[in-house]
Amino acid sequence: MESLVRHLVEPLVAHPEAISLKTIEGEDVVLLEMIVHAEDREIFEGSNSETLRSVRSVLSAAAGSRRASLELVEEHGAEGEE
Repeated sequence: MESLVRHLVEPLVAHPEAISLKTIEGEDVVLLEMIVHAEDREIFEGSNSETLRSVRSVLSAAAGSRRASLELVEEHGAEGEE
């Protein structure tokens, strides 16, 4: 799933090297947390989040029977980190 999101997002941003993805998998759910460079956030937050919604749609279609979600975050959750 991460490679699909990278394939979709990298051409859209000015700083593709700053994309960071974290996958959290459950039995029926896959959650991806995405961090992008501060200058690129507007691409996903602006215009009613249409770009982010489009990437989510493709991700959901690729997930098949599992539910997939993509969240734009400031930093990855500290779950399991100390």
